[in-house]
Amino acid sequence: MAVKIRLQRFGTKKRPFYRLVVAESRIKRDGRYLEILGHYDPRQTPTLIDIDEDRALEWLNKGAQPTSTAKNILTKKGVWEKYHQQKSSK
Repeated sequence: MAVKIRLQRFGTKKRPFYRLVVAESRIKRDGRYLEILGHYDPRQTPTLIDIDEDRALEWLNKGAQPTSTAKNILTKKGVWEKYHQQKSSK
């Protein structure tokens, strides 16, 4: 089972907000998910990024692969750097 960390879109037309979720790679974008890791709202000023860092690190350590956008969000919150520090210290 290939697992991805990706965004799930919510909101009306031209007013999106997203959930950062862990889902199987074969499931459609707004379909089932395994767990919600956080929220991302690009329309707020400043942009709202709320992530459960411990759960995100746990999924990354289990082998979940983030999409490019999810990776950028994880980088902004510092989760990606923590993951690489843990990975290099093992």
